[in-house]
Amino acid sequence: MVRIRLARRGRKKLAIYDVVVADQKAPRDGRFIERVGIYNPNSNPASIELDDERALYWVLAGAQPSDTVKAMLSYRGVLLKKHLQIGVLKGAITQEDADKRFEEWKQQKESKISGKVDSLAAQKEAATKARLEAERKVNEARAEAIQKKVDEENASKEAVAKAKEEAEKTAAEAIKQQSAGEEAPKAEEAPESTEEEKPSES
Repeated sequence: MVRIRLARRGRKKLAIYDVVVADQKAPRDGRFIERVGIYNPNSNPASIELDDERALYWVLAGAQPSDTVKAMLSYRGVLLKKHLQIGVLKGAITQEDADKRFEEWKQQKESKISGKVDSLAAQKEAATKARLEAERKVNEARAEAIQKKVDEENASKEAVAKAKEEAEKTAAEAIKQQSAGEEAPKAEEAPESTEEEKPSES
């Protein structure tokens, strides 16, 4: 039985998958018949590059897709195209009707995908703005804390300088008062009179 499945390649934790048509008994990453696309789950939304015509050919030929590939084929409209093509082959609808229905579905799908991409871009932009705003607030808080610390240090230095100035001023006044006390003239004591100094009477 032929299956359409994924074959892994790429780096560890950054795997990329090839969409391959291979025999069911072949190893997962072994030989394959044809590569019809690439699936990259690392992007958002996931990137799917698929040769729709070749995938449709193999589906119509009876190849069985794996669950993941089936979802991818449905996402790309290959299964819808298969359903419409079977209707054309049975004569239920014309080829023009089938093509018209598929184009309408494709336009709606592309509109949804575009809306999702725009929504993701808007969410990313909003998240970026929120992160920048949070960083700005953190930076402002850090700057305010630093400025507060600097102001406290300056106030402490001013207080120390003021105290030192007051101490020097007090010491200078004390020295000045002490110097003034030492230089003051002492009061002269009156000489005591003695009898010996009196003039003798003749």
